[in-house]
Amino acid sequence: MISFLFSSRSSKTFKPKKNIPEGSHQYELLKHVEATLGSGNLRQAVMLPGEDLNEWIAVNTVDFFNHINMLYGTITEFCTKASCPVMSAGPRYEYHWADGTNIKKPIKCSAPKYIDYLMTWVQDQLDDETLFPSKIGVPFPRNFMSVAKTILKCLFRVYAHIYHQHFDSVMQLQEEAHLNISFKHFIFFVQEFNLIDRRELAPLQELIEKLGSKDR
Repeated sequence: MISFLFSSRSSKTFKPKKNIPEGSHQYELLKHVEATLGSGNLRQAVMLPGEDLNEWIAVNTVDFFNHINMLYGTITEFCTKASCPVMSAGPRYEYHWADGTNIKKPIKCSAPKYIDYLMTWVQDQLDDETLFPSKIGVPFPRNFMSVAKTILKCLFRVYAHIYHQHFDSVMQLQEEAHLNISFKHFIFFVQEFNLIDRRELAPLQELIEKLGSKDR
């Protein structure tokens, strides 16, 4: 979505990019997102443009996945089993992985392993046409909103890990402006539609308040 900000060095993707089919209604919505983002008003960019709410959330969720994928891809060499033996967002927040299907009981694992599990799981959901239909006229399933909320909660955890454990590396790469814009857009979006529980946002609450106060 804001990929034009990235240098070629930072365009490594951690997972294959999820493409929205060109010519589809969702592709037009994506173009609308890019145009409103270009105006610099992120509060306006996240507002529902008179469209189906599910479709708007689907398009943005795919886009956030692609973006966090690219951001994490720039720091994978710093996020290793040795440097990050547990998946955390600061000393008070540790995440254990379970997907409810292959891994039912939460397991403790290194951050790169956790993020690999997480991004693979998210990609599987996004690729599932019954959950994220790309064809016009195909309805979204009844459980779409709960799946989208879970995906966004997962993506937030990757942001939280990057900020808490790898911000020095992000600064070394001179990517902090890109990370901040991406995260600000993400947060404004989930706040606009109440998609992530406030307790889940606690690891980055101070930053979220700071980003929000700048926009008032």
